[in-house]
Amino acid sequence: MKSSPTHFFFKHNSMLLRLLIFILGICSINRSNLCCDQRFATTPSSFSVIQSSLKQLKIEGYFSFKNFDHVAKDFGNRYHFLPSAVLYPKSVSDISSTLKHIFDMGTTTDLTVAARGHGHSLEGQAQAYRGVVISMESLRAPAMRFHHAGELPFIDVSAGELWINILHESLKLGFTPKSWTDYLHLTVGGTLSNAGISGQAFKHGPQINNVYQLEVVTGKGEVITCSKEQNADLFYGVLGGLGQFGIITRARIALQPAPKKVKWIRVLYSDFSTFSNDQEQLISSKDSFDYVEGFVIINRTGLLNNWRSTFNPKDPLLARKFSSEGKVLYCLEVAKYFNPEDTPNTDQNIDVLLSKLNYIEFTLFQSEVSYVEFLDRVHVSEMKLQEKNLWDVPHPWLNLLIPKSRILDFAQEVFGKILTDTSHGPILIYPVNKSKWIKGTSMVMPEEDVMYLIAFLSSAMPSSTGKDGLEHILYKNKKILNFCNKAHIGMKQYLPHYTTQEDWKVHFGPRWETFARRKSTYDPLSILAPGHRIFERASLLQQQ
Repeated sequence: MKSSPTHFFFKHNSMLLRLLIFILGICSINRSNLCCDQRFATTPSSFSVIQSSLKQLKIEGYFSFKNFDHVAKDFGNRYHFLPSAVLYPKSVSDISSTLKHIFDMGTTTDLTVAARGHGHSLEGQAQAYRGVVISMESLRAPAMRFHHAGELPFIDVSAGELWINILHESLKLGFTPKSWTDYLHLTVGGTLSNAGISGQAFKHGPQINNVYQLEVVTGKGEVITCSKEQNADLFYGVLGGLGQFGIITRARIALQPAPKKVKWIRVLYSDFSTFSNDQEQLISSKDSFDYVEGFVIINRTGLLNNWRSTFNPKDPLLARKFSSEGKVLYCLEVAKYFNPEDTPNTDQNIDVLLSKLNYIEFTLFQSEVSYVEFLDRVHVSEMKLQEKNLWDVPHPWLNLLIPKSRILDFAQEVFGKILTDTSHGPILIYPVNKSKWIKGTSMVMPEEDVMYLIAFLSSAMPSSTGKDGLEHILYKNKKILNFCNKAHIGMKQYLPHYTTQEDWKVHFGPRWETFARRKSTYDPLSILAPGHRIFERASLLQQQ
């Protein structure tokens, strides 16, 4: 698509700008240290012209052209690329005006734009090398608006809002969103651009399932309201769309009545098939727990004693004698929501559910906590790690979706063979039922109805060359991926990361055509989300 520049300066000086860039030359950078192809990155001299044009935009917020090291890093803590500007928007029109301005400059620039939430990307996905980063947390307008009079209560909220804040405000009215992620200090726009999966997904689907309406700013600067009934192609495309088609600026989230308390339970298994069969039984039962997850424990010392700080053992004596060292164990973690007046019925219901499971009997641990304590449980661990300076370290996470028919093959090869301990981070594993997921979104999943989310949540120690070092963990991740490919497991990555468009085409498979069509429709110059390395920015600079 060819677009005519409308800004006065660039309308009359685009040829001059191109000539200036040609004379100065495109900067040469060692690509082995980059998270994306920078061969055509804007030079500092050329950007001084673009910077001047950005300053001329009339916006309610402001641009910053210095002191933005913080947006050149993320939770993954492996890639650090400085932008040329950071936009701190106060309104949706700030974002729209900026994107329209860059779009109207057409192919005279290769400037890109990345939306950054709370900075929990893993591979530089929310970074824009010498581009513009939009700090979405600055966008808190309009304020949260609750609608709970009808049959379908919901909240209208800015996409820059954190889920933890939505939880607290919703609870004041006795409501709660239905589906969560394990960590709540993330923005709405960030999780909806991926999926938002946690232990409630088997029951309510992921977070992208529980959205009634979105407001989106496309790569052309258009502000579009979309839903299943209105502009549906954009609505489904943006959900799980990795920020490729537009920046989510507002979302209408489904609510339900909130419980006050949670029965939180853990049990252990020594046999994977027994463990996975029980998990699958729970997610397929009409009357089940409200949350079902699990994790793998390999060669850990004093496991059950460590649980005592949060949980109470059913059989303290036998639990104290249990040894986890040198073993591969599987923990089923479940939760039942309730209100205090329903405690007797809840306890009875839990006993019935547990009686149908085949866990190691004396490994039953229980805890009763508030609804907020349970949902915000990971933040407690975060604060402890921050106190020890162990939070801001590299996080070479690997998240996979494995079809049910191959989960045993995967487990037999990975747990205890490729991975011989879990000392550098937890391994989450739990099934979800795809029948609960809406169809047509950009989220890519295995073909089968039941799939397992397996999350290798490793933390690497800086400067270490041992098993807890970054290179060793990345090597193990690669071995897992190579096994999946050679054994034809049918795996799909969640929070995917690839380095070439060919790899992305394989990831999307037959859905690539739809994904590419949506890109050309809503972001024809490929301005948005360059950190994913899916599409190359359309620019005449590439012809120089």
